[in-house]
Amino acid sequence: MIKEISSTQNPTIKSLAALQDKARERRKSGEFLIEGVREINLALQAGFQLTRILFCDAIANAEELQLLQSKLDENITQIAVTEEVYKKIAYRSTTEGIVVSAKAKQNQLNDLQLPENPLILVAEAPEKPGNIGALLRTADAAGVDAFILANPLTDLYNPNIIRSSVGGVFTTQIATGTTEEVLTYLKAKNIAIYAAVLQEAISYEKQDFISPTAIVVGTEADGLSEEWRKESTQNIIIPMQGKIDSMNVSVAASILIFEARRQRGFKK
Repeated sequence: MIKEISSTQNPTIKSLAALQDKARERRKSGEFLIEGVREINLALQAGFQLTRILFCDAIANAEELQLLQSKLDENITQIAVTEEVYKKIAYRSTTEGIVVSAKAKQNQLNDLQLPENPLILVAEAPEKPGNIGALLRTADAAGVDAFILANPLTDLYNPNIIRSSVGGVFTTQIATGTTEEVLTYLKAKNIAIYAAVLQEAISYEKQDFISPTAIVVGTEADGLSEEWRKESTQNIIIPMQGKIDSMNVSVAASILIFEARRQRGFKK
């Protein structure tokens, strides 16, 4: 059965709008919103549990909507809304007329399923959702086995992360933890730690990334914390040819992770 909602003051719409706008509400409810057909399909493929689907017939492509509905559990709540209501809950200015709510995953380190020789990207304390989204796109493009956020400052299901990652938040295994927890985890798994820091570092081009590897990057403003420099297997740098001594964290991560992928051979 499909419900219909035409009022922006409807309690369900208000609660969904809060999920879109407030990290506190996402943490409290354990749910978040996914907007866009591609992103929703990626979430389904990744095993996320959807709880509701909202759609606006005036905006949504009927064929895409019908195909998506055919993939959903028969017990999921389906809600048809007006354009005014849809715009209240939509994050994007250009949109496809379909939004779902989904249950967040716990993203625990111990839940990661790693192969025998993993390649992992770790980012410490990235704050800007756009940077996190770009890092997730890099992780997906390079086919890393896991992406780990150490000391995260932004919740993983921020709508801007979902948007800027183009759904990459659903395509790679992700875990979060404190820097201490992540270090302990990597050491317990005998994964070599290569930290992108200036001190006591060698050029990334001289480092062998063939064995189990975690490449760790920090923010442009603060870099990595002291723990990574002290506990890393080897510190690595990207030699800079210009007058500016830093680059965007997602760009740096791309250079490093694709060098590791090159050494290991690209997947076919």
